[in-house]
Amino acid sequence: MGSKGSYTGFAYIYDELMTDIPYDAYVDLISIAADGITGKKIIDVGCGTGLLSVKLAKAGAAVTGVDLSRDMLDIAKKRANDLSLEIEFQEKPMQEIEGDEQFDAAVIAIDSLNYLPDRESVLNTFNGIHSVLKNGGVLIFDVHSTFKTDVIFMEGPFTFDNERIAYIWHTEEGDEEHSVLSELSFFVKEESGLYRRFDERHQQRTFNVFEYVDLLREAGFTIERIFADWEDEPPHEESERIFYQVRK
Repeated sequence: MGSKGSYTGFAYIYDELMTDIPYDAYVDLISIAADGITGKKIIDVGCGTGLLSVKLAKAGAAVTGVDLSRDMLDIAKKRANDLSLEIEFQEKPMQEIEGDEQFDAAVIAIDSLNYLPDRESVLNTFNGIHSVLKNGGVLIFDVHSTFKTDVIFMEGPFTFDNERIAYIWHTEEGDEEHSVLSELSFFVKEESGLYRRFDERHQQRTFNVFEYVDLLREAGFTIERIFADWEDEPPHEESERIFYQVRK
């Protein structure tokens, strides 16, 4: 949804709003691409509250989670500790990832890459992940399609209400091509029955498929598969979520 770097009041209700995300499908995607998960070293980039990190660790991976938001990571650490899972969490921007070749797989799940403001940041992220992957290591990520940013998001405002949490989500076109500004007003029901309000303002940006391919190749990756909307089908003009599987 918004920029994970500035989720503050939002962090503790994030999980409840992400219940429809098929994280198990992501585990399957990684397992197939990495030839299994047990014993593999995996870096979960933009890990948020650790929902995917925990699933990967439960499946037997040695997981490192990276995120910009301390509030998100605090929840992720508690989640891992409560389940007695050994997961390393690092607070840093994804475009500052660096290190030696140690990971079998990397994942940037649920449009986390769309929180970066420009091509340079995306390229820096790809370069950094490439540097920490072993030869033959795989990167899987998804991004919003340009159709989603340019058309779907412009159909707002969007509303949500599950009787405990409600939000009104206003969207407008951003300054850059294929970018969207989101203003969200959240209302969270307290024990007293009153609602507490807090507001968030976020920006997302995406690029077309060919631009991502160029940036990936510039970082040294080989493109293996591009598909859309959780299906093993190529993107079409109204696809909303584009997936990339690439290898070092």
